[in-house]
Amino acid sequence: MGILQKLIKSTVYHEPLPIRRDVRFDLPADRIADWHTSAGPIFTALLNTFSIVLPIGERFFIDAVRAHRDLVQDPDLQKAVTAFIGQEAMHGREHEDYNSALFDRNTIAPKFEAFVLDIFGLIKKHTPEYFWLSATIALEHFTALLADSVLQIPELFDGAEENYANIWRWHAFEETEHKAVAFDVWNTAMGHGPYAYAVRSLGLVLATIVFWGLVLPVFTKIVMDEKKLTDLSSWRKAYKYTFGEVGALRKQLGNYIDYFRPNFHPWDHANRDKMLAMQDLIYKLADESVKNKKV
Repeated sequence: MGILQKLIKSTVYHEPLPIRRDVRFDLPADRIADWHTSAGPIFTALLNTFSIVLPIGERFFIDAVRAHRDLVQDPDLQKAVTAFIGQEAMHGREHEDYNSALFDRNTIAPKFEAFVLDIFGLIKKHTPEYFWLSATIALEHFTALLADSVLQIPELFDGAEENYANIWRWHAFEETEHKAVAFDVWNTAMGHGPYAYAVRSLGLVLATIVFWGLVLPVFTKIVMDEKKLTDLSSWRKAYKYTFGEVGALRKQLGNYIDYFRPNFHPWDHANRDKMLAMQDLIYKLADESVKNKKV
């Protein structure tokens, strides 16, 4: 056994079994550009830009995991895969509703969605299925880091419109709940050898370049269209929430780099206690959705 393989953990991780929750949100479309009053319109635009790519990405993640599902023998992981697919389907549905208000307001948003859809289509057409899974676990790492900031920083959505705040809280909770599912499927399908490590690491490098290379220009165009590009006060607020005092992105830089450890696993970033702190809200949202469906 090589040195690298000896560094890899062989422990099987069983995160809390993900639960598919059919939660719906009554998002006021007229607040799409300013729903986070405290953080300001530029931070709001950044999260809105993230939302554009989420439904497409989640469908891609589902396809990548499904392509390797037959290799999964562990019964707990099989259950987790089923729940992962269900959760991602719900996330896609709710963010499509979220995005519809943005599409009505800004013409770049639907064009960006179509462009990202084409990119994922090319990946599926011209690369092997294990490369889809490498991209999936890299992008799931991104979502897990954003979710961790939502869990770790309770004040992140203070002052935000309640429904928009709750869709991000719900999404963060469930992303954390299933953050290791695709990764465990990857380990099952690819093993722990040097090649698997190299492809996994390359996946994050490419995902980082492509994601930010696509998101930042569109985010900037949305800010321009909202006539906020020279609004220094809004930029200061956005900096506070991303890299400043609140630091939702700053606080995840170390966790981002941690992915390149040969023995990395998503649950090395333990935040189950923060999930417990948010659990009552998530179950309340699910119960309210069930009651509203019956009315």
